[in-house]
Amino acid sequence: MKELLECLERDHTQTPEQLAIMLNKPVEEIAALIKKYQDEKVIVKYQTIIDWEKAGIDNVTAVIEVRITPQREVGFDAIAERIYRYSEVRSLYLMSGGYDLSVTVEGASLKEVADFVSTKLSTIDGVVSTTTHFMLKKYKFAGVIIKDEEEEHRLVVSP
Repeated sequence: MKELLECLERDHTQTPEQLAIMLNKPVEEIAALIKKYQDEKVIVKYQTIIDWEKAGIDNVTAVIEVRITPQREVGFDAIAERIYRYSEVRSLYLMSGGYDLSVTVEGASLKEVADFVSTKLSTIDGVVSTTTHFMLKKYKFAGVIIKDEEEEHRLVVSP
């Protein structure tokens, strides 16, 4: 049921009772569907989104474009698997266009991320080149606006 999955994706803290009311379905049906989706790995993980900057924790995030030479019989998958096993890697996508893989990496400093790229990522057999882009500010993540501070954009009119 797509509606249930969309509700859980927006807010995984909702109880089966709350979801049943929202979707006008019996609680037992909702609970059974959630269990089924968890068992079948349709629901992969529940995740909390944290504004680390507001929490006073400074991390550095970089998006790295990686060009690779696909390996015979396994294509991009073997190199991708080797990359996503590193703890620094937060996400990894196979892309179309000017590069092959998009790798999102987090570290405590610019130097830590740079060291990861130079000593671990770029040394993998099959990696042809990397281009690193450091994130300067996060506005929206996983469909959630991080800093939703609506400012008044109209000029004050005085008599």
